[in-house]
Amino acid sequence: MNGKPAPAAAEVSLQERLAAYVALLRPRQWTKNGFVLAGVVFSGLFTDPVALATALAACLVFCLISSAGYVYNDMRDREEDRLHPVKCHRPLAAGTVSLGEARALLVLLLAGALAGGFSLGTSFGGLVLLYFLWTVAYSRWLKNVVLIDLISLAAGFVLRAAAGAMAVGVGISPWLLICTTLLSLFLGLGKRRHELLLLETQAGAHRAALDDYSPELLNQLLATVTAATLVSYSVYTFTAGHGLYMMLTIPFVLFGLFRYLYLIYRRDLGGSPEEVLLTDKQLLADVILWGLAVLAVLYLNGRGIV
Repeated sequence: MNGKPAPAAAEVSLQERLAAYVALLRPRQWTKNGFVLAGVVFSGLFTDPVALATALAACLVFCLISSAGYVYNDMRDREEDRLHPVKCHRPLAAGTVSLGEARALLVLLLAGALAGGFSLGTSFGGLVLLYFLWTVAYSRWLKNVVLIDLISLAAGFVLRAAAGAMAVGVGISPWLLICTTLLSLFLGLGKRRHELLLLETQAGAHRAALDDYSPELLNQLLATVTAATLVSYSVYTFTAGHGLYMMLTIPFVLFGLFRYLYLIYRRDLGGSPEEVLLTDKQLLADVILWGLAVLAVLYLNGRGIV
């Protein structure tokens, strides 16, 4: 992007190298693995220490396997990332981590994630492996096909939620899976819109599918998915058997969606959903209050109080 070759990894200090390794793992994006906890939360088992510990272990496993996916993706996309005004600073694109070091880190992450996954159960370990293979397929092929790229992203979130429920041995509401799908599509559309407007004429060079999108199409899809997300969550609140008080959490979801749309359209954000969540105080407060409200309703309902 700046016309200079990527610096060699050997030119970087030890402190910078360690920071680069951490950056390669993308720890901020671990917030996405919160979907793994949906099963233990919405089943009401979050008060069971064993179930909660199992769910947290499953979440940790997904942090490892998702970081493995990020490393693999950055290995493949390092040349394209150098054309991106933000992604050009990623460790592999910037040259602060060598390709050999990235391969070694990938092997370690895969070994740790699969060992941890299969220790929690064969089925859970299988889903962890499936998630990584899906990530590879997305990085190699699926992300370059218009619309399929968005659906593939949503599938990754659904796998997280399904795996988390499997780890603690509970079922998960179909409506909750639908909400997960729609919310991930909502976030993905915001990200694609941001990339399209940021890169302009270079969008297709960075990601082939961006050539087939337009701001108008993405705006219409965002409007459709926003409405569908709100309706689906509303239906979930009064059909999941948690009592009608769960409907009191709908305003938090409504505000969260509207706030995110505001940040997309008025602040030109959305390129990094996890960064938006962690830096926008209103959105972060809304998510925390929603979480506390959900936990309170589930706890009180489980004891027959509401």
